[in-house]
Formats: sequence, C-alpha cells, structure tokens
Amino acid sequence: MARPLLLDLFCGAGGAAMGYHRAGFEVVGVDIKPQPRYPFEFIQGAALEYVAEHGPEFDAIHASPPCQAFSNARVIHGRTHPDLITPTRKTLKTVGAPWVIENVPGAPMRPDIVLCGSMFQLKSENGGLIRHRWFEFGQSFGALVPPCAHERFTVSVFGHGGHMYHGVDDWREVMGIEWMTRDELAQAIPPAYTEFIGEQLMWHVEDAA
Repeated sequence: MARPLLLDLFCGAGGAAMGYHRAGFEVVGVDIKPQPRYPFEFIQGAALEYVAEHGPEFDAIHASPPCQAFSNARVIHGRTHPDLITPTRKTLKTVGAPWVIENVPGAPMRPDIVLCGSMFQLKSENGGLIRHRWFEFGQSFGALVPPCAHERFTVSVFGHGGHMYHGVDDWREVMGIEWMTRDELAQAIPPAYTEFIGEQLMWHVEDAA
C-alpha cells in the first residue's frame, strides 16, 4: 500500500522530513536553496510558488518558513527579515489538504501545540535539548502533548537561544540527526517532534480517505 504523500516546504536539510517519514509518510521537500544532504526527494524552487501549483497533489503539507524574523538573534543583532508565515498560511488555506506550520515561540501564529526536546528525552551524556517550537494546524486534530521536563536536564545543549555547545557529534546525538552539518543543525527540527505530529496527522489523513 502506498504511503500518503507529504509536501515539506522550506525543508532545509530534512529534520522535519525524517520525523514524518518515520510516521509513515512519503516526503518531498522544497527549498529555495540547494540541500545536498536532504534524505528524500528534493526539489529546488520557491516554496510558495510550488505549493500553489502542486499542493493538491499531496495528502498533507508541512511548512517551516524561515524564523529569523521572530528569533532572539533578530533582537540581538538588530536585523530585519520578512514575515513569511502570513503568506504561507494564506496560500495553504487555498490548497485543501491538511497542513502544519512550524516556527519559534513569538511567531505570528496560533500555537496549537508546543513541543520541546525534554518531552522526548532528547539528551546525551552532556545534557539535554531544550528547544521549544510552535505548531499551528490548518485542520484541528487531537494531539495529547506530554509536559516539558526541563528539570531532568542538568545541562542544556543548544536550547532555544543556544546555551551550551559540546561539539557537532554531541549535538547530532541530542537532535537525533546524524547527517547534518553544524549550521544545518542550528536550523533543524528534531525528527522526534514531527514523528509525534505525523502520527496524529496520519490518523487524520486516513480518516479523510
């Protein structure tokens, strides 16, 4: 039986994609920049243009618009970046498939659920991952979210703002991502997050079918 097809917009190097794959989806990624380490089918191009043309071909859509406009780094460095979440949401609403938007806390979106590495015990011998991410759903579906458990981690390894760094191998272990470079890890979503989301989304897709 063929896997449901999920479109991964603004895909980066594929952290989110791996989680959805583990949840049972066939994944296709789209990004404006080359992604030579993306682990699944990859299309280089403008994400919103691609989904406007091809969105109806997919059973579900995930989008991770660049978060620099809303991150702590923007405040620290005084840089300005465009808000891509608003046009992404507007475009996804025209497609019809169930969709998920992911971004950092404080982004202009509805945090239907908030996930953190401590919920999934993402850790190594040097500490654990405290990295919060917001998820907004285009169509509501149930998701029982475990509580944060920061108190279990004595040292945080690259938390939301980047607190501690013990080397790229340690960071890969904590994130559950073995194929990315340091810079790619800095932007990635741990696959555990989207595997959790994907399991809920899969039930929704199967019910719709």
